[in-house]
Amino acid sequence: EVQLVESGGGLVQAGGSLRLSCAASGFTFDDYAIGWFRQAPGKEREGVSCISSSDGSTYYADSVKGRFTISSDNAKNTVYLEMNSLLPEDTAVYYCARRRLGSDEYDHWGQGTQVTVSS
Repeated sequence: EVQLVESGGGLVQAGGSLRLSCAASGFTFDDYAIGWFRQAPGKEREGVSCISSSDGSTYYADSVKGRFTISSDNAKNTVYLEMNSLLPEDTAVYYCARRRLGSDEYDHWGQGTQVTVSS
């Protein structure tokens, strides 16, 4: 069974940091990219960052460049999102999802973890 399980969300003050984890199981990790997305109340889902498990290539949305860092521990089948200098506008439910390398579609999603940044 394919599973993506996020953890690490919480409440933090503006300027603080959090590290999200996405633990993957049930599929060949190296065949997929893992992306982080977020959705705030009343807003559309936004792609935040992505990493290819095979070559480590990364992508960041402009809104998080220089503040967020994505990394992958292939031995643990886990992707991390280190979030620094958090802003109130980073408040959202954060989801991880998988995308088969060479595909444009994210086909399996985690349940999400809430990140709340207070001003």
